Amino acid sequence: MADDVATENTASPAPQVPRALASFGLARPMPRMSLQQTFAALHYRNYRLWFVGQLVSLVGTWMQSTAQGYLVFQLTNSPAYLGYVGFAAGIPSWIFMLYAGVIADRMPRRTLLVITQTTMMILAFILAALTFMHLVQPWHIVVLAFALGVANAFDAPARQAFVLELVEREDMTNAIALNSTMFNSATVVGPAVAGLTYAVLGPAWCFTLNGLSFIAVIVALLMMRIKPLITEARATSAMEDLKEGLRYVISHPIIRTVIGVVSVTSLFGMAYATLIPAWAVTVLGGDATTNGLLQSARGLGALLGALMIAALGRFRFKGKLLTLGTFVFPALLLVFAVVRGVPLSLLALVGVGWGFMILFNMANTVIQTQVSDELRGRVMGIYTLTFFGLMPVGALLAGAVADRISEPITVIISALVTLGFAVLIWLRVPQLRTLE
Repeated sequence: MADDVATENTASPAPQVPRALASFGLARPMPRMSLQQTFAALHYRNYRLWFVGQLVSLVGTWMQSTAQGYLVFQLTNSPAYLGYVGFAAGIPSWIFMLYAGVIADRMPRRTLLVITQTTMMILAFILAALTFMHLVQPWHIVVLAFALGVANAFDAPARQAFVLELVEREDMTNAIALNSTMFNSATVVGPAVAGLTYAVLGPAWCFTLNGLSFIAVIVALLMMRIKPLITEARATSAMEDLKEGLRYVISHPIIRTVIGVVSVTSLFGMAYATLIPAWAVTVLGGDATTNGLLQSARGLGALLGALMIAALGRFRFKGKLLTLGTFVFPALLLVFAVVRGVPLSLLALVGVGWGFMILFNMANTVIQTQVSDELRGRVMGIYTLTFFGLMPVGALLAGAVADRISEPITVIISALVTLGFAVLIWLRVPQLRTLE
C-alpha cells in the first residue's frame, strides 16, 4: 500500500491550550506541531501521486465552478438561477449516491475513480465547446451540471473511502487533513486565476483548462501500486447491503450525530456560497474579479484550518475540535453577513473558511475513525449524500429567498439556524466532546 512509513515524532514539551478554548473541553496541552507530522501522509508514494494529481485537477475544477457561476449570473442576472444550477448538480446525489456507496464496497475504488474523473473531463470539454461557439444557454449549464452531479455521486463515496488504500490507518487523520489542504489550496488559486482568465480570455478558457487538468489525476491513479482489497463474496443484493449501511448509521450514536451536524450545515450554513457571485455584484458593487477574490478568501481560510489540523499530528481531542467548529463557523458567517466593503468581506470570509474546515474536516475524521472497514463505502456514501445532496437544496432555497428578501438577510437567517443546531448538539450529545 505504501513504500515508506512515516516516522513517529519523539515526545517533546507541548504548549498549553489558550483559555478561550477551555470552555470547549480543550483543557489538555496542545501537541507540538512540526513539519514532519504536518506532511506525514506524503511519505507514502501512492498518496504523493494522489496529492499532486488531485491538486492540479481541483485547481481546474474551481476555475470552472467560479467561471460558471459568474457566467450564469451574466446570462440571467438572477440569484435564483444560481440556485437552479446548484440544485441540478445535487439531484443526482439523492438518486445515486447511496447506491454508489454500495458500489464502492464492491469494486476496486481506483477503477471507479478513473471512470468518474474521465466522465468529468468530457463534460468540461463539452461546456468549453458550447461557450467557444457562443451557443451556451442557461439551460445548457443546468443540464451539464446535472450530468456532472451524476459523475460526482459515484466519485465522492469512492474518493472518501479510498484514503485507507493510500496510507496506513494511524496516518489516516493526517491524510484527510492534507486532502482538505489540497482542496483548499485549489480553492485559493482556482477562483483567483478564473477571475483573471475570465476577464482577459473569457469563460470558455476556464472550462478548457479544467478539462485538461483532469489528465493529471487520471495519470496519477493509473501510476499507483495499490494492494488488492480482500473482500468477502456477497450473496446479498445491493438493496440489502444499502439497508445494512443505513441501519448501522442509525444505530451508531456518534456517526448519527455527526451526520446530523453535516446535514444541517450543508442545508443552511452553506447558503452563502451559492450567493457569492450575486454578493460580489449587488452587495459589494464588484465584478468577476471580485467574485474570484471572495471565493479565494474562503479557500484561504479553509486552507489555514486544514494545515492546522494536519500540523496537530495524531492528536486526541477530535470531538472537542469538531464541537468548536460547529460554533465558530456560523458565528463568523454572521460577521460576514453584516460587514460591507471588499477588504472586510474578504477578511470575514477567511474566518468563515477556517471554521468550515474545522467542522467538516473533523466530521469526516470522526466518521472514518468510527466506521467498520466492511461498511466504509456505504457509510461514506451516506455522509457524502448529506453534504452533496442537501447543499443544492439549500442553494435552491437560498436563491429563492434572496430574490425576495436580499442576500444579507438570507445569510443571517441561515447562520442563526446553524448556530442554533450547534447549541442543541452541545446540550443533547455531550459525549461527542469526549471523542479522542
